[in-house]
Amino acid sequence: MTVAVTGASGQLGRLVIRALLDRGVPAGEIVAAVRSPEKVADLASLGVRVREADYDKPETLAEAFAGVDRLLLISGSEVGVRVAQHTNAVNAAVAAGVSLIAYTSAPYADTTDLPIAPEHKATEEVIRVSGVPFTFLRNSWYVENYTDNLASALQYGAILGAAGDGKVSAAPRADFAAAAAAVLRGEGHDNKVYELGGDQPFTLTELAAEVARQSGREVVYRDLPQEEYAQALIAVGLPDGYAHVLAGSDVSLKEGKLLVETGDLSRLIGRPTTPLADSVAEGLARLAHLS
Repeated sequence: MTVAVTGASGQLGRLVIRALLDRGVPAGEIVAAVRSPEKVADLASLGVRVREADYDKPETLAEAFAGVDRLLLISGSEVGVRVAQHTNAVNAAVAAGVSLIAYTSAPYADTTDLPIAPEHKATEEVIRVSGVPFTFLRNSWYVENYTDNLASALQYGAILGAAGDGKVSAAPRADFAAAAAAVLRGEGHDNKVYELGGDQPFTLTELAAEVARQSGREVVYRDLPQEEYAQALIAVGLPDGYAHVLAGSDVSLKEGKLLVETGDLSRLIGRPTTPLADSVAEGLARLAHLS
């Protein structure tokens, strides 16, 4: 059974392929579908089949999905054009006779007002209408959204946000990747919707306290009004539109819309999700290695 992973050169895609290999899936049964094949020469060297797959070039998608049984459609990163891109991928999957489309979506995508949700909701509908059996992997926040930014937290002694005392069910990408791999190679996932999040939700105040505890430095959480937080993000170089999406997402976090307590993630991966303390430790170790 051949499985394909789109966006395989990205952080999540690479982890999914690694998880598939770790589960004993032969490299020759894995297709890394990427916009730039040269970026995954390391995967090709392992025997993974690398194929060009550009969401904006349907002809590449048709060739990439040929002979594929199950497809993981990792959502694109270009906000505003993703529905059209994903539709191209779904149409190509239908034409190729793919038997399952797994899609990385957003928490409660069909009912939430989370700023990133509309494109995910629309994509889910495109997949449903296609008639291909599906699995929606509605991923909560990646904990790396926080642990990749520990340098500034340590430099300024603060983590900024607009989340108040809201809790987020964040987990590492590797946990979400393991869940995707379990679906791609498992049975009984047709037409299922999984709300995925870490077992131990935390506030940003708790995150700051954990960073302070492990680093031995003073780090606090500084809660800001939504617009002030957006301007702070713009000041450090984020594009205006993206900064406002992130600030709006923080307000959604404050309102409990990134709190996922279904237990779906730990059930799919067959173990508890990675604790926050472990993720912070890894982030600090990575930072020390880079410095």
